[in-house]
Amino acid sequence: MKVEKIIKPANGYLMLFVVFVLFFGGIAISIIQETALYLPLIFLSFIGFFGFILVNPNTSKVILLFGKYVGTIKENGLFWANPFFTKNKISLRASNFDSERLKVNDKLGNPIMISTILVWRVTDTYKAAFDVDNYENFVRVQTDAAVRKLASMYPYDNFADEGSDEDITLRSSVNEVSEALEKEIDERLSIAGIEVLEARIGYLAYAQEIASAMLKRQQATAIVAARHKIVQGAVEMVEMALFELNKRQIVELDDERKAAMVSNLLVILCGDKEASPVVNAGTLSH
Repeated sequence: MKVEKIIKPANGYLMLFVVFVLFFGGIAISIIQETALYLPLIFLSFIGFFGFILVNPNTSKVILLFGKYVGTIKENGLFWANPFFTKNKISLRASNFDSERLKVNDKLGNPIMISTILVWRVTDTYKAAFDVDNYENFVRVQTDAAVRKLASMYPYDNFADEGSDEDITLRSSVNEVSEALEKEIDERLSIAGIEVLEARIGYLAYAQEIASAMLKRQQATAIVAARHKIVQGAVEMVEMALFELNKRQIVELDDERKAAMVSNLLVILCGDKEASPVVNAGTLSH
């Protein structure tokens, strides 16, 4: 298996001067001498113009000679090499890829819509040029495959009625899911000499056919959790009230009056609406 080979051809500015001297010098000598003997020199200098290679910053040129890999030029500048070399440009810049929204099933079988944002760049030009057919298309296809696999490994969210006790979910465990996605994509793209700089979920939602039902389910779960917290706090407040009344000996309450007081306080503290006060002008027994 071949690997990337970094080469540095001749200085392009020096060869540009040499080629110009040969080209225009050959023309001048041919005119002065009035002979065609110097025409081959002009032809060779003309061929030499095709040997110049311009490499911009953060780009590279993969050099081939009649189908044989010669090397890769990564240093930017103007160079000159064999005019018969074939030069293929490969960008070394970081690229963004925003995948399409895919409809997949999560670990619990719920249909969801998911997409990913990927930041990648080429690190091995030989693999990118020769080990895969089209490395940019390879990135798109393998990213979609990795997202589908990732979505099937984790549930969208935790629901107690389904018995799901997963610590990592697609919705809440953003960092863990992003790390797993980045690792999965990096393993798939290594064959193409591509490094994954960042991978994260760009869009995540339930599929349209179950989105409404799942929204109601989430709302119900939130309401139950809130009610649980309210009841827990109300019980603690009633307990504190009875303890303080008894401690300070403000009023003595029998079991029946304690039960009535507890009932009234719980209704007031746990009710959705504000309670309407009723003033008792008589005694506690009336």
